[in-house]
Amino acid sequence: MSDSLLNPIIERPAPSWSRLTEKELGWCLRFQQRIDQRALVRLFAVVSRLGDGVFWYVLMAALLLSEGWPATPVVGHMLLVGGMGLALYKWLKARTTRPRPCARHECIQPRVEPLDEYSFPSGHTLHAVAFTLVAWHYYPSLAWLLLPFTMLVALSRLVLGLHYPSDVLAGASIGAILAWLTIQSPFMQI
Repeated sequence: MSDSLLNPIIERPAPSWSRLTEKELGWCLRFQQRIDQRALVRLFAVVSRLGDGVFWYVLMAALLLSEGWPATPVVGHMLLVGGMGLALYKWLKARTTRPRPCARHECIQPRVEPLDEYSFPSGHTLHAVAFTLVAWHYYPSLAWLLLPFTMLVALSRLVLGLHYPSDVLAGASIGAILAWLTIQSPFMQI
């Protein structure tokens, strides 16, 4: 990516993010420029909206309706990991205050309204990975649905101009760790 594309910076990030942010802005610009077909952007906007919680709440309701009482501990586990993820990601965002790519470069336009001001980590990705791993642990047959959707949620954050690749990787890592820790917990053994 040429230096001329990186010049129209809107605001400076906190010093701790400067070097990483500068390196990742090129990737963010590439995602924004290469994926610009209206239908594809709309698809990612819908995936992102579903990843706000709609998909996961529908999944939990479907599990309860189809499996009945035996699904209750699974849904409880998903709600627990979701609550833990929400608390952790809000705490991290308040501490790191990393501006979103769309706030850093005028050529990166947010294609949907951001839910909050900061980008690190990606809460959508964190929750998608955590919910997927918990649900997959109990219902391996759902992998065909959960894995592609989670990958689309993670990719949507980049395509929509809301996150840097490291935000998405951090969100996925945190979600995986939370899911793994709760699955390993003796309190969650069903």
